[in-house]
Order: sequence, then C-alpha cells, then structure tokens
Amino acid sequence: MIVSRAPVRFSLGGGGTDLPSYSAQHGGFLVAAAIDKYIYVSANRRFYDSIRLAYSKTETVDAVDQIDHRIFREALRMSGISQGIELSSTADCPPNSGLGSSSTFTVALLNALHTYKHEYVSSEQLAQEACKIEIDILKEPIGKQDQYIAAYGGVTAFTFNTDGSVEVERVPARPEVLAELESNLLIFYSGVERAAASVLSKQGQNIKSNSDSAVERMHRIKELGYETRRILIRGNIDSYGELLHEHWTNKRKLASNMSDSTIDEHYEAARAAGAIGGKLMGAGGGGFFMFYTAPADRRRVYAAMVERGLRPLPFRFDTGGARIVANLRQL
Repeated sequence: MIVSRAPVRFSLGGGGTDLPSYSAQHGGFLVAAAIDKYIYVSANRRFYDSIRLAYSKTETVDAVDQIDHRIFREALRMSGISQGIELSSTADCPPNSGLGSSSTFTVALLNALHTYKHEYVSSEQLAQEACKIEIDILKEPIGKQDQYIAAYGGVTAFTFNTDGSVEVERVPARPEVLAELESNLLIFYSGVERAAASVLSKQGQNIKSNSDSAVERMHRIKELGYETRRILIRGNIDSYGELLHEHWTNKRKLASNMSDSTIDEHYEAARAAGAIGGKLMGAGGGGFFMFYTAPADRRRVYAAMVERGLRPLPFRFDTGGARIVANLRQL
C-alpha cells in the first residue's frame, strides 16, 4: 500500500496570470500558498489483473482505455501501468471550490504511480507531468499554478514565461510575517460548487479579444502579484488587505460569470463587518472566500459570515508539497 498526498492552495496575488491566454503573450507572475488541506491517493497491487478505481464512483475495468475518469486514465497511460492495480482518492475539501483540487489530485496520483514503480521524481517533474496531462492531453483551459504549488508547497512565487517554462522561488518572508498573515486570513465556504472551466473559458475569450480592457486588468493583477511578494518580504502585512480588495475589484470584471448578486452580498457583508479586503478563490463563481482582517475585527467578520450560512475553514500553511506519507508496498 502506498499513500500519496498533495496540498491544495490559496492564490495570494497575481492569480489568473498563469492562464495561457495571457501568459503566452505577456508572461505571468503570481504568489500562491499551499495549505494543510490535502488530496490523498492510495495505490495497491491488486490480486486480479483488472484495474479498480475508487473516487466519487467506483470503476473496475480490464484495460486502461475503458476507464471513464479522464485523469486516472491518462496518468495510468503515462505511467505504463496497465493491469493489476487498485487506486483510490479522498479529499479534505470539496471539488470545484477554487482551491485547485483537480490539479492537486493529478500531482498526488502521479507521485503514487511513480512510487508504485519504485521511481523517485522531483517536484519539477511532477508539476510538468501534471500540466502535460491536464493542459496538453485533456485540453483543459487552465494555467500551471495549481500543479506547481501542489508539487512544491510553501508560500511560493511563480514566473510563467512566454515559452511555457516556469520559474519557482520560495518567497523569503520571515516566519513571524507568515504567521501573522496566516492569523489574519479568514476562509469561508460559499456552498456553491462550480466547474472552473466555464469561468476560465469566458475569461480567456475576453483576454484574447481584449474585451472591456481585459488585458490591462490582467497587467494590473500581475503587478499586484509582484506587490504581494514585496509586502511579504518587507513584512508590512496590513497593506495586503487593501491589495486583496483591489485584486478582486479587477478580477470580478474579467468574466460575467465570475460573481453574482449573492456572492457580492457576502463580500459586502464581510467588508461592512471589518474585512479590509477579500476575494473568491480560483476562477470565481463560487467556492471559497478569503478575507483579510485586522485582529480587532476578526471575530466580527467571522460571526457575520457564519450568520449568513458560510462555513469556516481553519487552515495552516503547508511547507512540504507533494509527498509520500506511507509506503508499505512489498518488493
């Protein structure tokens, strides 16, 4: 039995600039933070030659080509494993909630399969292979942030070059600064699950056509990514809340389905209770809210969101990235 895990993430600043509709022309930059909520994948040798998969459904098939789940299918093809394996996945958070869970699952799965084959692979290789499956093979309209932060972990800056390469830098913030940021962020689940592809496809179309000055908005979002990095290094953490508010103000205009009246009401209620800034995670349209609050206002914002029916998500930053947490397989 092998158990692999990878962390989901928050995008702290610059999120969306990794989308190929923008980064292929202008280059992208963002800062993301892995958190202690994980996707787990277990792999075990199966007595029978068939393949058994357990996720929200169960599949038992005789050949890889018969698998319905697209990521399981393509990861097994990439690994060359064609029979006699049992794979299952579990998660600490719901799917389609803006935390990058699909790409995180892909990274965790690939790490499990490599370990099953007695192969050690780097964080870079895991991220590249996950991107190949999701972007190149499955043609998902997504960027590379989620795969890379799941593989590397930490509070990390990524530069997305126009040639498709990615530069990775662990943000050199002092531990007390990261602890303060962790304490001042509040995360709430909106209760709305949405497929990111629909929002990202619309956003990509707007960027390519420069509808409503979308490219200029993306330029500003990228600059907010650089500013996030500067804030974390300098330690003037309270200015991050104001930056977060500007980030959401720009981001919500990139696609008409990124927000709606209920989401806007939640956001305004949090601001009225004392939140300095906030945003929806991921593509938008639902999922998790992130709010930045001063310590004196934390309880008031917390109570306001719970009263509106939002569910809090306690968290800590993760520093380990993708890892194998158990390897009990016999040779």
